[in-house]
Amino acid sequence: MINFYAHGGSGNHGCEAIVRSSVKLLHQPVTLFSTHMDQDIQYGLDQICTVCSDTDTPLTRGSREWFLSAIETKLTGRIDKQIAYRKKELFKQIHSGDLYFSIGGDNYCYPGTEVLAAERNILQRRGAKVVLWGCSVEPKLLEKPEIAKDIAAYDLITARETLSYEALKQVNPNTVLVADPAFTLERKDLPLPDGWMDGNMVGINASPLILQSGKNGQLVYAAYQKMISDLLEATDCGVALIPHVVWKENDDREPLSRLYQEFRSSGRVILLNDCNCLELKGYIARCRLFVGARTHATIAAYSTCVPTLVLGYSVKSRGIAKDLFGTEENYVLPVQKLDDKEALSTAFRWLCDHENEIRTHLEKYMPAYTQKALIGESAVRSL
Repeated sequence: MINFYAHGGSGNHGCEAIVRSSVKLLHQPVTLFSTHMDQDIQYGLDQICTVCSDTDTPLTRGSREWFLSAIETKLTGRIDKQIAYRKKELFKQIHSGDLYFSIGGDNYCYPGTEVLAAERNILQRRGAKVVLWGCSVEPKLLEKPEIAKDIAAYDLITARETLSYEALKQVNPNTVLVADPAFTLERKDLPLPDGWMDGNMVGINASPLILQSGKNGQLVYAAYQKMISDLLEATDCGVALIPHVVWKENDDREPLSRLYQEFRSSGRVILLNDCNCLELKGYIARCRLFVGARTHATIAAYSTCVPTLVLGYSVKSRGIAKDLFGTEENYVLPVQKLDDKEALSTAFRWLCDHENEIRTHLEKYMPAYTQKALIGESAVRSL
């Protein structure tokens, strides 16, 4: 049996895209353990897999479970008992030989890796095989002994770009290089909204996370303002503001709504409503150019051969661009280094100047590149 876990809910449509595309790639029934079942049902994942709760139940201070887990942590430094108590649903029915896929592709890029290590350890002790699926990992993290030890224990790792792959392979030889499964995601074309200029729209995605990742969030926002202003002045293109994550605590619609209010009087800027990842890909695919902060929004663009500029903040953005184009230069603007509000406009002008050659390159390169996602399925069958 195949089980997916470490999934935070489909309000992040990148997470949704990973589930949808992976279910189709694997050709087997899948059970999805989710921390936000309601989101997955809202966007229809219950129609393609079995959705189960992966709720985190905090331990009551002073309870038997609390004491036992505290003793383990004190003596060993591990939190396995704590996680086993807190995540009972995930560990309720494990059979020897079951496959568990940790599908939060960049979870190792953020705090909380000790929880991932505990989950993997518990699953393996109970007889399951564990796969770190379609991941990116900052190479410097692997210099930490506790993370390297955890990574080394996975039964299989599929890395979605070369920068992560080369680092992970040094730690775990059971690592294969793939394309992110979402490159294979299908698209669904909804009717175009009023104001959409067919064949002449620039899709733009921004996120609260990208603002927080910069040296100065106000400067990053000002860079978006400047780019849109210059675009409207220098071209006849329309602008489609496209949210890709709508989590309450991390909602792309917040910065995009602010930008929409500032430029709506131009009559050339529209703000798309939330919809599922297939429908979002349908809109992105019909853009002429795309500028995106969310990785899976840019994957939707790349995979439909839309010339794309990534406002990136981690190894995944740089690694994917390097694999597609041989370099990240001009294709990824590192938000951490953005110290001039003109920088995004300058990078976008380069994209415009090279639009045709980029599109031609993607049209030639993408079919073979997308097939690399199938390598993951072959590796799973060999477990």
